[in-house]
Amino acid sequence: MAHIIVLGNEKGGSGKSTTALHIVSGLMRSGYKVGALDLDLRQKSLFRFLDNRQSFIDRKGVSLPMPKRIDLLASKSDSQLAAKDDEEARFASALQALEAECDFIIIDCPGAHTRFAQMAHSAADTLITPMNDSLVDFDLLAVLDPADGKVLGPSVYSEMVWKARQVRASAGLKPIDWIVLRNRLSSIDAKNKRRVGAALGDLSGRIGFRIAPGFTERVIFRELFLSGLTLLDLKDSDTHKLTMSVLAARQEVRDLINALQLDGVEISF
Repeated sequence: MAHIIVLGNEKGGSGKSTTALHIVSGLMRSGYKVGALDLDLRQKSLFRFLDNRQSFIDRKGVSLPMPKRIDLLASKSDSQLAAKDDEEARFASALQALEAECDFIIIDCPGAHTRFAQMAHSAADTLITPMNDSLVDFDLLAVLDPADGKVLGPSVYSEMVWKARQVRASAGLKPIDWIVLRNRLSSIDAKNKRRVGAALGDLSGRIGFRIAPGFTERVIFRELFLSGLTLLDLKDSDTHKLTMSVLAARQEVRDLINALQLDGVEISF
């Protein structure tokens, strides 16, 4: 069966789609067959990336790896129960179709609580939760005491992950490998950055996730959107020079995929 990697965070702007696209690109460039689902049915940031990527391929006449993608639609049923059943069937069908052809399936969830997102979390072999390095984003994971900053307990998103773990356990599936990704890190060793790190370290053992470094805040990530390129594609295009900053960012992609600890995966980019 394909290994399912889910990018989940109920707050927008954490870099889920950028992270998802770079994981897709890294795995494809390492020789694996990859499928993709974008569950943000309104904005579809990941699939907009891929649309721009296909446009770049057609316009420039270059060859870039593309994942197999399946578009999902929300149910139009007036009945909540019927809509739930319909969306569960659509999601299961999409997974089955991708698993027949792919080694990995990357699922990008919306920054909201939806039925599709719930199903994706229950299906995840690996769950990646990118978060900006701030106490505002940390509130998604846990409730902090405003007086001393100590962790009081899990927040709404952590409780949703816990329920997804229960669903997997009842089905006899392996536990979710949950990774919290500290994204958009600043190069400055700020007090807030240290406080977030300490709070994450305290919480990780209590609710069961690993911590991994994500991507440093870099302008190039925003610049690449219109061309649909990743940092791993720049050798095949003339859009950006391979500066020291770009090379350092490419190393961050390698470090991220290595941090996922995917069995048998050999990175070759």
